[in-house]
Amino acid sequence: MARKIGIRIMDMKSIIKLGIVVLLLMWLQKCLYNNPRELNVEFVPEMVHSVPFDAFSDNPNYQNGHTLQMPVVGTIARGFLPEYSESKLTEELAGEVLINPLDKTDENIVRGEWVYRTYCQVCHGMTGLGDGPVTKRGVPPPPSLLTDNINQMKDGQLYHIITNGKGNMASYRSQVQRKDRWKVIHYIRAMGN
Repeated sequence: MARKIGIRIMDMKSIIKLGIVVLLLMWLQKCLYNNPRELNVEFVPEMVHSVPFDAFSDNPNYQNGHTLQMPVVGTIARGFLPEYSESKLTEELAGEVLINPLDKTDENIVRGEWVYRTYCQVCHGMTGLGDGPVTKRGVPPPPSLLTDNINQMKDGQLYHIITNGKGNMASYRSQVQRKDRWKVIHYIRAMGN
């Protein structure tokens, strides 16, 4: 009889251990089970629930009560330095004031060629003679970029023309980045040589 009780006690210990293992496995499965409709266990609740104020919520720390504040007057966003406006800088003055900040390297000329072919060749033509495809459809041809007049212009003047336009040429201020405008000028200079 003692033997039967000993077996039952061992069986009870094994059953309890097995039950604990099953409960641990169920808890682990619950933690790892990914059901988007059920909340999971939060280990770091600060990552889920925002500690700071939300951008459009009320904030008692500021006089106007808003969390999102206007930038300080005169703040310039990174990468968006202001340019001279048309009224303040003439083409002639631009030739004296603006100097090409980029070196005339092969890399800059290659990039300038790509920008030229993308934006300029439609009017000025592949060789810069002013015989682009639009001139065959009724648009007045632009001047050749290989003339002495263009070669004698300073880089600042060409930059001003590309930026603000001239005559029938539209402004490329919003289409062509500043550095690319200077690179196009390097390409135009290399095209004439």
